[in-house]
Amino acid sequence: MNSYALNRRRFLNSAYTGIGALALSDLLVREPAGAAVSSDRLAERKQHLPRRAKHCIFLFMQGGVSQLDSFEYKPQLNEIHGQSLPRIPDISGELQGRLSFPHVAIGSPFEFQQHGESGHWFSNLYPHLSEHADTLAFVRGIRTDNQNHGPSTLHVTTGSQLPGSPSVGSWISYGLGSTNSNMPGYVVIQDRRGAPVNGASVWANGYLPASHQGTLLRSNGSPILNLSRPDGISPAQQRREFDALASLNRRHLESRSGDTELAARLNAYELAFRMQAEAPELVDLTGETQATQQLYGLDDAATSGFGRQCLLARRMVESGVRYTLLVHGVQIGPHSWDDHGDVQGGMIRHSREVDQPVAALLTDLQQRGLLEETLVVWASEMGRTPFRNGAMGKKPGREHNSWNLVMWMAGGDVKGGASVGQTDEFGLRSIDEGIHIRDVHATVLDLMGLDDDQLRFLHAGRMRQLTDVGGEILQDIIS
Repeated sequence: MNSYALNRRRFLNSAYTGIGALALSDLLVREPAGAAVSSDRLAERKQHLPRRAKHCIFLFMQGGVSQLDSFEYKPQLNEIHGQSLPRIPDISGELQGRLSFPHVAIGSPFEFQQHGESGHWFSNLYPHLSEHADTLAFVRGIRTDNQNHGPSTLHVTTGSQLPGSPSVGSWISYGLGSTNSNMPGYVVIQDRRGAPVNGASVWANGYLPASHQGTLLRSNGSPILNLSRPDGISPAQQRREFDALASLNRRHLESRSGDTELAARLNAYELAFRMQAEAPELVDLTGETQATQQLYGLDDAATSGFGRQCLLARRMVESGVRYTLLVHGVQIGPHSWDDHGDVQGGMIRHSREVDQPVAALLTDLQQRGLLEETLVVWASEMGRTPFRNGAMGKKPGREHNSWNLVMWMAGGDVKGGASVGQTDEFGLRSIDEGIHIRDVHATVLDLMGLDDDQLRFLHAGRMRQLTDVGGEILQDIIS
């Protein structure tokens, strides 16, 4: 028995110097690399890499933007419009299944033109955004592992097809903390017409501490439900109530130190108190000049919705919010980009709603000297096929395609005018092995000064990271 105890003691002593060190090692892996262990999980942290971007605005277009009618010019597709695609070798999976059924090629009904010194192609649906051609870096032929809306939306926004993983914004919040103690580090402003596919799972914290989940900011009325102080309660009285509640809660937490949701809720009370003064002012756009409001299209019914979202995003950057997610599109229906039928009419409508506001956001950030410290990302959950299954029909659309998503980035250390990735002559899939969404995620983290291999969290017995198995950084779009 003594021999056994001695051996065990020696083992623990050599393995991280005993039980105390084992506990310390667990605490350390639960914090971003290089960060001090702190009770304030939103405290600002240092970047792993010297990058200019301090904030990120992620523009998510729900439904699957047709890249063939926006940023991918494929004249060969128009030449075979109405015919079947020629036989394409080495097609597998769902694409092979779709092509094995009767189908017709659908050329784009829109005119394309090159813009800027970069020569990026834009369809005539984007007259405002095309003015920023040399600011944008395009990533083409991105592949996700599923072409259904639910899994693919999660894959792009969380790095996993399955529910329960932290969103990109949660990872960035976890790695960098917040720069404003009076506002959440991660804010979500969704389409005023409704929620995206998967709802709050798109901005969830997953297995990361609950303080890193996105906070849904309403674009009208009280910015956050139940944030306003009740009538008849003075700030001083509410302060006293919060202090008393905090004292009781801290005593309750002492025996539950590993409960991150409880700890996050306690911090949320204090944050909510501080937000009562700052958040209402942030969503009040009446102080913006008429010229600024017109720039974002707030005077036009077609652009006012997303224009307000984009203007709020700029104000979030000014207030120090680390990550802002803007969602355009609602579930799967007329207000999403899922144009299986009438892709022409759908793309005219959707693009009209976002072109001017997104261009205004880039212009406004640049004029205020904020673009160099703000990474702006445009994304959707998938691309579309260059064909439709079945007959042509009067108003043809496009099917899902997980092999040819197109994204762009701007700001920070993004190399404006650059492009990486390439698709075939019909825009069906990427050439060679293409670019996986995990590579895009690794690049977004890098541009925010975070090393994907260092940004890890111990969950279910193994170290987890946004890219899961690691991603290749797209160096060609980094200056």
